[in-house]
Parts: sequence; structure tokens; C-alpha cells
Amino acid sequence: MKQRLEQLKTELHFHNYRYYVLNEPLIADAQYDALLLELQQLEAAHPEWVSADSPTQRVGAAPVSAFTTVTHSKPMLSLGNVFDDDELIAFDKRIADLLRAEGVLQNQAVAYNAEYKFDGVAVSLRYEQGLLVRGATRGDGLTGEDITSNVRTISSIPLRLQGEPSQWPAVLEVRGEVLMHRVDFERLNLAQSQRGEKVFVNPRNAAAGSLRQLDPRITAQRPLRFFAYGWGEIQLHAGQPTTEPFATQSAMLDWLAELGFPVDHHRRVLQGSDALMLFYQQTEAQRAELPYEIDGVVYKVNTLAHQELLGYVARAPRFAVAHKFPAQEMTTQLLGIDVQVGRTGAITPVARLEPVFVGGVTVTNATLHNEDEIRRKDVRVGDTVVVRRAGDVIPEVVAPILDLRPEGTQPFIFPTHCPVCGSTIERPIDEAIARCTGGLVCAAQRKQSLEHAVSRKALDVDGLGTKLIEQLVDTGRVKNLADLFTLNELELATYPRMGAKSAANVIQALTTAKTPPLARFIYALGIRHVGEATAKALAEHFSSLERLLQSSEEELLQIDDVGPVVAAEIIHFFAEAPNRAVLEQLHSVGVIPQAPEVASSEPVATAFSGKTVVLTGTLPTLSRPDAQALIEQAGGRVTGSVSKKTDMVVAGAEAGSKLVKAQSLGITILDESQLLHLLGS
Repeated sequence: MKQRLEQLKTELHFHNYRYYVLNEPLIADAQYDALLLELQQLEAAHPEWVSADSPTQRVGAAPVSAFTTVTHSKPMLSLGNVFDDDELIAFDKRIADLLRAEGVLQNQAVAYNAEYKFDGVAVSLRYEQGLLVRGATRGDGLTGEDITSNVRTISSIPLRLQGEPSQWPAVLEVRGEVLMHRVDFERLNLAQSQRGEKVFVNPRNAAAGSLRQLDPRITAQRPLRFFAYGWGEIQLHAGQPTTEPFATQSAMLDWLAELGFPVDHHRRVLQGSDALMLFYQQTEAQRAELPYEIDGVVYKVNTLAHQELLGYVARAPRFAVAHKFPAQEMTTQLLGIDVQVGRTGAITPVARLEPVFVGGVTVTNATLHNEDEIRRKDVRVGDTVVVRRAGDVIPEVVAPILDLRPEGTQPFIFPTHCPVCGSTIERPIDEAIARCTGGLVCAAQRKQSLEHAVSRKALDVDGLGTKLIEQLVDTGRVKNLADLFTLNELELATYPRMGAKSAANVIQALTTAKTPPLARFIYALGIRHVGEATAKALAEHFSSLERLLQSSEEELLQIDDVGPVVAAEIIHFFAEAPNRAVLEQLHSVGVIPQAPEVASSEPVATAFSGKTVVLTGTLPTLSRPDAQALIEQAGGRVTGSVSKKTDMVVAGAEAGSKLVKAQSLGITILDESQLLHLLGS
């Protein structure tokens, strides 16, 4: 029985490594659970056989009253930073000059190990005779906090090393980063919010808070992960001085991977600053597609003997540097809160900020989303706030820094009347967004409705941009969509930045737009909740605008993509006299939507025939419109929300709540490669 117990422990450690480190499981979850249950039963019958490295001991330690202090055997130093190409070139030249002065480098370029700089929490893991005996935070670099019980709950951290015990070092201290994937962070914050508990600002903040829980049972519930990137003390044999078994940084990381630690698989050995800059540029371009946050890349001289020669300066190694990305989060002062009116009347609060450089651009405005978000975050004018901008995402105010809040600040009071037309602002029941009730009376809605109508996915009127629409509305020349089709070249040419050729191009585009596909025309009307997919479903079902105008709620609900809320919005839109009047005017100026083409033969059955698909996140190679077009060509329908009627969800990087909901409903989840495989078959 003791032999069986040891065998089970070995098997479970191996399968943990395959699942959490390599992401290549060899057995099903049910088989793993059966092995774990057998081990639990054996340990219950023989508690004297339970050891600290047993897979059953990851969770369950009692809470502590406070963390004890740990002194690191070797200091956990920070890295120097470079922020541009010139600084990187200077770093590389400095390294090369020093090594040449020492006579260990001739004319060749310096070789570096380049890897991602994870945006998490640095920890140290100490193993003795192959078993995890201590985990500690970085602290001030010399001393940290003992968090052994908490790191033991992280599945990607081995409780004992992989490989033959005879090959294990007597002492091994591994340094690395604890972090949280973006999708796990979103799930955690959703659960925290539903329980009325504190939500976290970002994944790093969530990882740090989870690691410092006094009760490890709470840490065990948090989806933490670990990547190794370095080491401290190493004794290959008991009592011997610290020594590395391999001669290079890259070989040492390969060794850590063999011992069972997750190591950045994007790492590369590169020579010279040009190669480093290319690695940086490629990484920055792929950054948004990664499942976790990184804030730069790290370069370390690859040869360990050269690292020793170069040594340290102050509290940082001379042989390594972090090449930082433009910050995605910065702090600045909130100067004021304005509200903007969208094309559907949606009232969006916008923060006016002291200009701050974040995410590669200077940000002066950021979204505050809605009234509930302002209240939940308790954002006030005068606050110092955290502003986030990632990639092309609209900048947002993440949270105020309460410790810096000046005295006398007041909670923001949401307006009751539209700042553009003065109409009453109402907030529909069960909706987060407040709306202006002015409709076509509101100039803001008129401008944005026209912008939407002439956009590429709607009527596609090239040359009719925001500035020209604003001028046409402000002068009173255009009051609705039909008025656009009464414009002529001569009057258009009189507007600023509009020459004769530009005016002619706009008129030609408007002429072409007079015979739009019915689906595009329906989408151009801007009916609430009616997106591209719903507009296409309506066009295919009714075949003509006249039939759609005469439809009842019961008939609308026969369409898979239309629920009670959408049906009510469609009925309401066409019942409004001003909207019917605009449709009549459009007909009178020659705008005639075209019925969908009827397929001439029976369609070929595919994996997507008759299936409802939702796209979420960023796919590696396909844009969302391209993916939607491919699915629709294969007979599928792409919708914007996940429901019980959804058959598949195609998820890319940073897939959020839609993916979580799909998983809770047991809906099939595809990545891009699986999507392309099904499309190809």
C-alpha cells in the first residue's frame, strides 16, 4: 500500500506538470480525479504516510495571524530600464566595451537571452532535496514575507521537482513571477462584484492581493499562475558552495523547465542591439493577443561567466536591462466630468483629465462608462485617478486613489436634462445606460445617426465624414437621412475643405447608395439593438422593407436573432411618425433597398449550416468582419450576444464575459485554428 501511495504521488505530480506547465494533458479530468481520490483514501487510512509534497496537501492549511520575515540567501535585485532605441543601443555598446576591455569578447556581437517581462508579483521558491520548503515575496530585495502556504496552492508551482531524485540539487532557489490571466481576472472580478466584495484594478493587483491572504484557502480559490525566470542559491550537493550546472542563461532556463517549472517559451538568444529591437517590436505587436499582461521585455547577457565579470551597480545587475513598453496605466488629475450624447441618445460620462502620456499617446479624455460605474468607483472631480489605455482600446478611468483625495470633493450628480437639446434624460428599467428623450430634435443624435447611416457597414458613402456632417447639420441644410440625397455638387463645393472633385465624389457615392442591399439599409436606420447580424436576419426573413414595416411582434419573434426586447424596439421605431416620414422621404428621393438574392441551388451542408455563432476577443490572424463573412458563407449566423440559442463561440485573446457565459451554458468553444479547420472541412 505504501508503494502504491508513492506511485500515485509520482503519477499525479507528472500529470499536474503536463496539465499546468506544458498544457498537454495525457489523461481526462475524470481519470485524474480517480487517481487523486485513491490517494486521498490511502492517506485517510494511513495518516502517518501523509507528506508535505503530496498533491492532496495543496489546500487546507490553517490561516496565519501574520506573515513572518524571510532573509533571501541572495538578494532579489531590480532591473535598470531603457525606454527607446537610443538607450538600448547605448546599453549594448556599454556591455560590449566592458567585455572587450576584459579580453573575453573580440569583434562579435554580445549574445543576450531575451524574454518577456511579466507584469505580476516576484516570488522566490526554495527547494531542498527536491521538495518545496519555502515561498517568499521579493519584499525590499533583501528580506521578504514567508508565503509558503499560499504558493503551495498554485498548481503550476511543483511541490517536488520533476526527473530522477538522484539528479535533484540539494538546494535550489527559483525566482519567478506569479500572475493572473486576463480572462481569469475578469471571472474573479465578476464573482467579487456579485458577492458585493472588493473588485481589483488589474490582474497584477489581483495577484498581489491573492498572494498576501492570511488564509491560504482563499488563495487556493484564485486562478494564479507562475513563470520561472531566474534563480538564487543553488547547491548541487549538500554543503557545497553555490554553483550553476550550466554555462548560459538560456541553458539554465531549459534546465528549470526540465525540473518542472513553467518558463517563457517566447525566449530567444539574440546577438546585438538590432536583433533585440526587432524582438521588442514583434513582442509589442503581439502584446494584446497574449493571455496575460507584460510590460516590456528583458535582455540578459547569456554567458554566465560574462555576467559575473560585468557584476552589479547599486542594486541592479549591470548585465541585464528591462526594455519597457509605453505605460498602459498612469495617474493624473480628474479636472471635470462631461456627458456626451450618442446616436441612440445614450448619455456617456467622460472624464476631462490633466494631459497624461499613457499607452503611447497623450490622453486628455477617458470614458467613465455610466452612472453606476461612477458611483461604484466613487470617482470625483479633483481626484487623482488611474487611467488605462491598452492598444486601441478607448482610455478609461480605472479608479481614484483615495489616499490622495483632496478635502471638499463631492460625489458627481448625473444630469437630468440633455446638455445638447435640454430634453429629459431617462434611464429605462433594468438598463445601465441613461438616454436623452429628444430623438430627432436632438442635434447630437442627428449627427451621430447620420454618421452611422453612411458608415462602411451601412450605406458606405465614402467622403461623407464627421466634419462635413457636422457642418451640414449645424447650417440646417440636413435634418435627416433623406436630406443627404438632395445635396448637389455646387452647394457641397462651397463647404470648407470641399473642392469640386471631392464634392463630385460624395455625390457619386450618394447616388450609388440609393440602391443598397436591404440588410445594409435596415442597419443604417440605427434601430436600437439591431446590429449587422440582426439586420441581415430581418432582410432574409421579410425580403422587402414593406413587409418589415407591416410585421407584428409575433412574426418578429419567429426569427432566431430577435427576442422580445429587440422586437419591441423594431415595432416602436416603425410606429414613430417622424421615422415613417423619413422613410417616405427616402423613397421619394429614389432610395430603394434591394431584396436579398435568392440562392440558385441547394446550399452545401457545412459544420455551420443553420448554426448561431458568437465572436469574442481578438483572433490571431482574422479580423472580426472577415471571420463573420467566412461563417456566413458557410451557412452560419453571427450574433452579438450569447444565449441558450447559441451553438458555438469563437474566442480569441482577451475574450471576456461572453466566453464566461458560454462556458457556464456548456456551449462549444472554438479558437481560430479550430474555426478554420471546420470551415475547411
